[in-house]
Order: sequence, then structure tokens, then C-alpha cells
Amino acid sequence: MKYFSAFCLVLLGALIAVANVPRVEEHRAGVMAADEPLQGDAQQRKPWKKNGYLIRPLATFSITARTLLTTRYRWGREAEISPIDLTLGWGPMSDSAILSKLSISRGNRSYHWKARELPLAYEDINNHAANMHLIPASSYVENKLLEVISGNIVEIKGYLIQAAHPDGWSWTSSLTREDSGNGACEVVWVDNFKILNNHQ
Repeated sequence: MKYFSAFCLVLLGALIAVANVPRVEEHRAGVMAADEPLQGDAQQRKPWKKNGYLIRPLATFSITARTLLTTRYRWGREAEISPIDLTLGWGPMSDSAILSKLSISRGNRSYHWKARELPLAYEDINNHAANMHLIPASSYVENKLLEVISGNIVEIKGYLIQAAHPDGWSWTSSLTREDSGNGACEVVWVDNFKILNNHQ
């Protein structure tokens, strides 16, 4: 009986390990999302509210990119409006040949990369990938965001925004893809979201 119990524990451990393996959509070498993100004037859009936060649009924004990392958040101030971050790559940073030479990770709602030998110039890597804090405009958009896995090619349309609370807390998006470090992430209000090549 004890051998059977031990076998069951091993089997259970194996099943848990398999269940926790991140799902990834694989791609052959080659650029999967060639276009640069588009950013425009948002002066005509008035501010609005979500969950008690005032949302002020800073710029219109749209992007088609490859998902490099995806992380769900349930706790913390930011999670009250932004339940998910996507680290996205476009241009050369959507190419498996380049990505295979980089180690990409996330911590504290920011992303980091390292490489033994740079496959591109530092500026090309930095300027073609970004971590984005996503605020869904609806429950439908939120459910679609939560379906994303690493490797998916996605399309986002919405706004770069500042979120502010009456208690003085605020969260402001970067307005350039060329920065790094604290404050470099995009805070994106997502009106429309599509997974363009979901082969699940």
C-alpha cells in the first residue's frame, strides 16, 4: 500500500509540473510584426473614470507585436485597474532568431533582458520591445487579454493614459519607445484587442 501511495504522489507531482509549464506559441525565424507602433494626438478625447480612477488620455496608440511575456496580477494598487502586463516585441524583436539569443524576464511590473553576446545593437533591442500595463475597456477585452500566451501575435488599439485617484496616487504612461528604466513602461487603455494567430 505504501508503494501505491508513493506512486500516486509521484504521479500527482508530475501532473502539477506539466500543468505549470508555460504555454508558448512557436514561430520559425523571421520578423513576425514588422510595423512600428502608431501614436497620435488625443486632445479631442475627454477624460473618463474606471473603478474610481480618473483616466486621462495622453495619446492615441495602436500596435501589432509579438508577445514575449505575459503576467496576470491580482494584488497591488495597479491591479485594481490593470490585471495583466504584456511584454511585446516588434520589428527585429519579433524574430525568433533574435529572441533565441536573449534571456527575457519580468519583475516588479517591468521587464529585463540579458545576452551573452548581443544579437543586435543595444538601441535596436531597447527600441523594439516594451512592457505594457494594460487596462481593459470592457470585460470582453479583459477576457481576451487573459487568453494570451507567449508567442501570440496581438493587435492593440486604444490610448496611452494617466490614471489618477482622488487620494493623490497616479500612474503615467511613457510616451516614447526609446526610454528604459523607471517610468519607461506604457500604461495602455485597451479599447480593441485581437490575437492574430492563436493556434491553440
